[in-house]
Amino acid sequence: MKNSFVLWFTGLSGSGKTTIADKLYDELVNDGKSAIILDGDKIRSTIHKNLGFTPDDIKKNNELIAKLCLKYNGKYDYILVPIISPFTASRKKAKELIGKNFIEVYVQASLETVIKRDVKGLYNKALRGEIPNFIGISSGVPYEEPFNPDVVLNTEKEDIDTVVKKMVGLIRKKWVK
Repeated sequence: MKNSFVLWFTGLSGSGKTTIADKLYDELVNDGKSAIILDGDKIRSTIHKNLGFTPDDIKKNNELIAKLCLKYNGKYDYILVPIISPFTASRKKAKELIGKNFIEVYVQASLETVIKRDVKGLYNKALRGEIPNFIGISSGVPYEEPFNPDVVLNTEKEDIDTVVKKMVGLIRKKWVK
């Protein structure tokens, strides 16, 4: 049995992680590959609903999702994980748990850009102090940009279709199952 490739999409809320993962999933399935999406928000609202948004809870959620990837390892060609994953230490731990098939994908967009894109108004609520521990806004929960990600997808400079094509190309070239 071959190990699955885990594409760990990290970036601020609103950067495009889930949208990219959804479109990439469709492309992979159309290519005859098996894939699953372990969406950070969906897992948090179902399996890990007991966890809050303190730094410790965020780290615990990230670790549990990495362990969930291990449960699915080998059952799919690709495991897509759109998750904010704000802490460098959490991403490093996920990589250590998952191993060499962990691919860190940084979905890059500035705070100003994601605030403009915020259709739910969450950033504005956080800026007004109505949402505590909001990643990237609250001082106790910063977003630590990756130092050396495997892939950078800049959704400020390129549209979603362009970055998805870039990912498909990289997968076909580097991470073929």
